Amino acid sequence: MRLVSFKGADGPRIGVVQDDGVIDLTEVDASAPRTIAAAIREERMNEIGTLAGKADPGNRLDFDSLDFELPIADPGKILCLGLNYMDHVNEGPFNKPDFPAIFVRTPTSLVPHGKPIIRPLQSETMDYEAELALIIGKRSRHLTMDNALSAVAGYSCFNDGSVREYQRHTIQWTMGKNFDQTGPFGPVFVTPDELPEAADGLKIECRLNGEVVQSSTTDMMIFKVAETLVYITEGLTLELGDVVMMGTPSGVGHARKPPLWMRDGDTVEIEIEGIGILRNPIEDDVAG
Repeated sequence: MRLVSFKGADGPRIGVVQDDGVIDLTEVDASAPRTIAAAIREERMNEIGTLAGKADPGNRLDFDSLDFELPIADPGKILCLGLNYMDHVNEGPFNKPDFPAIFVRTPTSLVPHGKPIIRPLQSETMDYEAELALIIGKRSRHLTMDNALSAVAGYSCFNDGSVREYQRHTIQWTMGKNFDQTGPFGPVFVTPDELPEAADGLKIECRLNGEVVQSSTTDMMIFKVAETLVYITEGLTLELGDVVMMGTPSGVGHARKPPLWMRDGDTVEIEIEGIGILRNPIEDDVAG
């Protein structure tokens, strides 16, 4: 299934994406789950397909008319991989990592599809990073290569917007990766049955003002999905609704000569084959 979360007049709703339209499940049945996390937690994902089959034309909305929410509104943990594509490693001063390089983002850094990325007043070094996002569907610890993929409820698009100047103030990346409203996420949540196993071999691309600036495939990741989840759960318990971002390929702005930064008035798009397009305008922050 392909799902989106959006704002209705009475609160959050789920829609099933079919062709260029979205079936509003609440209009089909008022008792339908209102969030993707609730549908997973209440084990109602199978029910969603049945509800969608009952829809009539009046239950269908135009995709581009929706006011999108994050696929997961309040993720407990947002774990990100750095340096997970070899061509991206080669853009910088780093060596190929021996282990996944994990860092953390906060919920306040996230922004839904269509909403502006806020470029901070303090620095012009606002960069883009196209990434595959994993949404965790169950409590998981000590996963193995045999069962790791069972922890993934779905996949989505992510843009790991990074304020490079602040990222490099120290050896810790937290500050540069967590400015408010710099990490677009969504809009489409795709269940694993719609994609190749572990979302492997999918084209991943970033476009800035229509120009392709990153282009690769997910099979170029150094640490694949299952391997990453096994490593994370050696030490951390993953919970339903946690999100894991799988790193970015080459072509980022800071590695270009001259550097290519996102600026007020720009539009950035992340597209992953089989998942969809995540699009956001860039706006300067406002003092005060």
